[in-house]
Amino acid sequence: MTRFTAEELEAARDRLVPDVVADGLDVLFCGINPGLMTAATGHHFARPGNRFWPVLHLSGFTPRLLKPSEQEELLSYGLGITNVVARASARADELSALEYRDGGRLLAAKVARLRPRWLAVVGVTAYRAAFDDRKASVGPQERVIGDTRVWVLPNPSGLNAHWTAQTMAEEYARLRMAAEQA
Repeated sequence: MTRFTAEELEAARDRLVPDVVADGLDVLFCGINPGLMTAATGHHFARPGNRFWPVLHLSGFTPRLLKPSEQEELLSYGLGITNVVARASARADELSALEYRDGGRLLAAKVARLRPRWLAVVGVTAYRAAFDDRKASVGPQERVIGDTRVWVLPNPSGLNAHWTAQTMAEEYARLRMAAEQA
């Protein structure tokens, strides 16, 4: 993996990272916002400590462990990636409440346009802020966007110590099984 200097990472602040999307996906995963490593590489969930890619594999969504640079391969599995807030930052706490609300509105419009079967928001705090749903918890939600059902997953960031890779994989697998049943 490429090593970036602090200056190179800082230069990636506020960059936009293209979505990995297509119409009619089975699951559209939605991160909070790109981190600086993601913005520097152009690959979602690129920070080495982020557990998204290992958990995706452990949960059975992918037949092998993908590298962030292989993110386009997700489309062949009916999966995609977007974010609540498009701009990159070092930490999610740098985002304002208004950015989350605007992000939720833009995300809902994107979902209505792309029509995935499931929207999977990775991070309950981000989901609560984006959709003004203070009582939301991890798991399936009552909210639907058009015909798209919504599931909140644990945030795969290495900072989320409440969840191990194994317990996250179990929750992601619950979504995978629900997506396979429809």
